[in-house]
Amino acid sequence: MVSLMQGRLPINQDLLLMQKGMLMRKVRSKSWKKLRYFRLQDDGMTVWHARQAGGTAKPTFSISDVETVREGHESELLRSLAEELPLEQGFTIVFHGRRSNLDLVANSVEEAKIWMQGLQVLVDFVTGMDQQERLDQWLSDWFQRGDRNQDGRMSFHEVQRLLHLMNVEMDQEYAFQLFQAADTSESGTLEGKEFVEFYKALTKRTEVQELFENFSADGQKLTLLEFVDFLQEEQKEGERASDLALELIDRYEPSDSGKLRHVLSMDGFLSYLCSKDGDIFNPTCLPIYQDMTQPLNHYYINSSHNTYLVGDQLCGQSSVEGYIRALKRGCRCVEVDIWDGPSGEPIVYHGHTLTSRIPFKDVVATVAQYAFQTSDYPVILSLETHCSWEQQQVMACHLTEILGEQLLSTTLDGLLPTQLPSPEELRGKILVKGKKLRTLEEDLEEEEEEEELESELEREQEADPELEAQLESEPQALSPCSKDKKKEKRSKPILCPSLSALVVYLKSVSFHSFTHSREHYRFYETSSFSETKARSLIKEAGNEFVQHNAWQLSRVYPSGLRTDSSNYNPQELWNAGCQMVAMNVQTAGLEMDIYDGLFRQNGACGYVLKPDFLRHVQSSFHPERPISPFKAQTLLIQVISGQQLPKEDMSKERSIVDPLVRVEIFGIRPDTTRQETSYVENNGFNPYWGQTLSFRVLVPELALLRFVVKDYNWKSRHDFIGQYTVPWTCMQQGYRHIHLLSKDGISLHPASIFVHISIREGLEGDES
Repeated sequence: MVSLMQGRLPINQDLLLMQKGMLMRKVRSKSWKKLRYFRLQDDGMTVWHARQAGGTAKPTFSISDVETVREGHESELLRSLAEELPLEQGFTIVFHGRRSNLDLVANSVEEAKIWMQGLQVLVDFVTGMDQQERLDQWLSDWFQRGDRNQDGRMSFHEVQRLLHLMNVEMDQEYAFQLFQAADTSESGTLEGKEFVEFYKALTKRTEVQELFENFSADGQKLTLLEFVDFLQEEQKEGERASDLALELIDRYEPSDSGKLRHVLSMDGFLSYLCSKDGDIFNPTCLPIYQDMTQPLNHYYINSSHNTYLVGDQLCGQSSVEGYIRALKRGCRCVEVDIWDGPSGEPIVYHGHTLTSRIPFKDVVATVAQYAFQTSDYPVILSLETHCSWEQQQVMACHLTEILGEQLLSTTLDGLLPTQLPSPEELRGKILVKGKKLRTLEEDLEEEEEEEELESELEREQEADPELEAQLESEPQALSPCSKDKKKEKRSKPILCPSLSALVVYLKSVSFHSFTHSREHYRFYETSSFSETKARSLIKEAGNEFVQHNAWQLSRVYPSGLRTDSSNYNPQELWNAGCQMVAMNVQTAGLEMDIYDGLFRQNGACGYVLKPDFLRHVQSSFHPERPISPFKAQTLLIQVISGQQLPKEDMSKERSIVDPLVRVEIFGIRPDTTRQETSYVENNGFNPYWGQTLSFRVLVPELALLRFVVKDYNWKSRHDFIGQYTVPWTCMQQGYRHIHLLSKDGISLHPASIFVHISIREGLEGDES
């Protein structure tokens, strides 16, 4: 089939050459380097590969899977093979989510450039697609998959196979009727536009048609007033409904005459419901909408544990890729475990294990490059230093020289602060968290003394030209790395002063008790807790933990027993106001869904303001025993229908999913619960449930909702199809689509579920 994107796709010489195909070396490891023939398909949207030109080809990736393309010298693997394979002929394809990078080496620099430039053009094109273009692309991908003999048309037999792949169980006679109706050329096959008509017939949304007709007097259109009624009554848009109705008609009504007359057709109504405006996630929570001028300890901070690992904790690979992925997904606190390395260069790895090692300077350079690509707000380098005094000096040099102006090495105004600075004040800054020899007060006093000494020296220089000439001939004495050389002669502390001096607002201290912290610690001192210790403190002294986190930062990390890099539920730590709840971000699953759900809001900037009752030192809130429901709410969710649900295992051509929807609520312990619908047999394409679930929530400000679609399986705990997690405070009421994500957090477009959300103040059954 001629791609549905044809005519809109960019056309240039690079893409034409990519469609002819090229032989390149695929590199998986130092020992696995094999020649493969790569070719961009005629649809311009998928790349296939074969062992040689003319060989049996199979899909490698879709352009929509690609995040970016990097040059060869940016690849750790290709750099390690630089003597064997020319770096300038190499490039790396980076995919969304946790899929491994694809390293390729072309036969010449020119061929590498053709693929790098061509792929980037296509990636930029896909990124800029609108809703209709994304749907066309999805259909195009399916057509490619279903058109087995690649002749650009589909027979009824191919269509039947495709229906099974698309999760549609349909009476053969009815399917043939739809096929014939779409085959306007009467060729016995479906081509491009005919296939689109066939798809439209398959996806007719009767439940949306009924809703449309409930508000439309003539069943053909919604007038401006009818649409305003719908937005007020059902979508709870309130006073802004009139202005919003005009905006939405202008945005989603496909016909110009409809726009002029301010009316919305059924197609426009469906477009609105499927859009960001019709999404369950409130679009006003997507950009930065919170106050970013409060002290750091008033925010939840997106944090990563053992960031250098891309696998397990015992034998996994250490890689700068771990830092790139963490920072690009919005992490603002990354961890670095540093040990003595060969040739005086510190190395990063999980000590006393078989995990691989990377130079500390490479980690610092990677942080410098990627720290602020996703968010401008401060990055915290959590250092776990196991180095000798000499290699700590080298660390201090690398941090100072590589990070330069990005590194915060003294208080913002040179004065002693009374509270932690805000994310806003620290924009574009990298902060070091680690052990410190002295207090901040002593550091600032010494800085004052040094400034006085310097000005005295300047006065002496002016009076004695010979002294000035002597100092100019010894410039190394003034470098930041040489300060310790003088002190070294006196005594050698375990911690190197030049590294200690780089720790300003985040001094690591041991935790003894909340009373001890109150009496002996300062606001810029921070303690770390294992998940086990933090949980027991919440049970024993939940309110004290809340108060502690209102003035000091806490970091929680996964138990050392999690050698498989599994995760714990971050919610119970957030309930106590813990800010840096560090996760193994390389491991997908329920816990990371919750984590990503919270940090999806506020511009995904990595900082989310804690609820006000977790920000007061005198707070009476206890996460285990919350006070009687002062803001309790009841939530009614009608789960209506599903659309284009994928199979988890595409190899099972004949099997069709039996979907059910589970709604899980995470919050304080009494609010944490789940309910599910019954399952719909053999229909992943357009299942209908029409079931209502009811929840009572005591502390909505802390609650997150996770919608999970499962494939019913009586033998197991059901198979995962897709999920979406949203903070209660970011949820829109009314008729909403929930656009599903994969286990990896990647869009499963156009897979969605259609729901109706209603929130009522108080608890159902309350006399008040």
